[in-house]
Formats: sequence, structure tokens, C-alpha cells
Amino acid sequence: MGSNQSWVTEFVLVGFQLSAEMEVLLFWIFSLLYIFSLLANGVILGLIRLDLRLHTPMYFFLSHLAVIDMSYASNNVPKMLVNLVNQKRTISFVPCVMQTFLYLGFAATECLVLVVMSYDRYVAICHPLQYTVIMSWRLCMVLAVTSWVFSFLLALVHLILILRLPFCGPHEINHFFCEILSVLKLACADTRLNQVVIFGTCVFILVGPLCLVLVSYSCILFAILRIQSGEGRRKAFSTCSSHLCVVGLYFGSAIVMYMAPKSNHPEEQQKILSLFYSLFNPMLNPLIYSLRNTEVKGALRRALYRHRHI
Repeated sequence: MGSNQSWVTEFVLVGFQLSAEMEVLLFWIFSLLYIFSLLANGVILGLIRLDLRLHTPMYFFLSHLAVIDMSYASNNVPKMLVNLVNQKRTISFVPCVMQTFLYLGFAATECLVLVVMSYDRYVAICHPLQYTVIMSWRLCMVLAVTSWVFSFLLALVHLILILRLPFCGPHEINHFFCEILSVLKLACADTRLNQVVIFGTCVFILVGPLCLVLVSYSCILFAILRIQSGEGRRKAFSTCSSHLCVVGLYFGSAIVMYMAPKSNHPEEQQKILSLFYSLFNPMLNPLIYSLRNTEVKGALRRALYRHRHI
């Protein structure tokens, strides 16, 4: 790494290239959204920790999703906020590649956790009598740990492939953080291997899991339609529709970003989609689960009631 990367020691994050007044306005808007996303996910974590009724596999995985969202946003957004109000928008080489590594790791982990959550819903609705046996806490721990470890090992592969490249020429990254496609454009060598591995990763982490989710929810849909109780059907639809909203937002934007044909302004498209990933998705997830989930709303009401009577 030392000999190859000695030519470029830092990069410049170009960002959004707007007027100074607009960037200050975005700084305050994005700061509020970032704080809100941290608070909302923190509330979800707190409710799951404090309310015994939420100590189930579904909310165990939801707590992991909240941790991922908070971590993902904290990896990208603070540097973006600093650059919005700072003329010197440099980032050293090592922090840049670490940002890329963490961003890939958290993104892949979220994909796998969403798949595990769909499997949990499939077992709960299609095999309710065997649910507690199948979704044991041991299996939940294995699925969660496997998702984290496998995702970061995959991110490590991308990191190693980046470190083998020389960066000797342009040092401006046309993005607000060290996104992998934008970083690869600055390499002074052939990046076809990197591109092939990225595409393979997308097929394995995006297309494969999305197919599994769709199969799970096809089975769930048929099972829900066979439920005789109207209340049971509404509860099943409420829980599953929340998860489907999150899956649609996450996988849809990821596939457009990494697998769809590039537009005439691919860099600007990537910035908008990355902003959705970094800021809006972590904020929307707890809102979707809290507004559309009766158990979470009930837990929040009970927590507020206890607080008032302390």
C-alpha cells in the first residue's frame, strides 16, 4: 500500500457544487434530518430493550436494523455536513478507504438482515405452530452474526481490491463521501476486476436476496388470504406491509444505483441515491415501523404512560 498510494495522500470531496447560501441551508436541513434519524432509531432500540412484549425474533432483527441505520448514517453524514460549511473539503487516503469499507459493510448487512426478517415473517404466518421451535434464540443469534460477519468479509474483499490500485492523477471525488464507484474513477490502472466483483456482489447481495424476499412474501400473501379472522388478517397485513415498504425502498434504490444503465449524469444520480441511503432511509425505517405497526405504537404509549406516572 505504501509504494502504490504514495502519489496521492488525500482526496477532495466535490460535494453538491451549489451556491454558498444553498449549502448553508442544506447544512441545517440535513443536520435536523440526521439528528431525527438518530433519535427515531434510538427510540426504536429503547422500546425493544424496555418492553418485554417486544422481546421476540422480529424485534430482535428490527433492533439490528436500527443499529445499522444509525451506523450507516454516522459513517457518511457528519463529513458531508462539515464539507457543506467548509471550503477545505479534503479527506486523507486512509479515512477515505475506511469510509468506503464501512459503507459497503453496513449496506450489505442491511440487505441480509432484511432477508432474515422476511424469513421470520414467513415462519410466523405460514408455520405459526412451529414458530417458537424454528425461530429459536440460538438460530436468531446465528442469523444475525452471520449477516454481520459475511457482509464485512465481503466489504473487506472490495477494500483489498481498492488498495491494490495506484492513485496517481486526479484527486477530486465527485461525491459527498468516498463512494466506491467514484473512488475507482480516480485510479491510474485498469479497474475491470473491481467492476466485475462489484457486479457479482450486487447479484449476490441484491438480486438473490430480493428474489428470496419476493418468494417469502408470495407464500405469506397466500397464507394471509386463508386467515379466517378479520383482525388476524389486518394484523398480518400491517406487519408485513411495513417490512415490504422498507424492502422496496432499500432494494429499489440500490438496484437503480448499481445495476441500472447509467444516465447522462451518473455522478449526480449517484449523489441523490446515496443521499437517500445515508439520510432518508435511516429516517424512514423507524417511521414506517412505528406508524404502521400496532405493537410498536402500543409499546410507545406504555412507555409514555410509565414516564408520566413516575
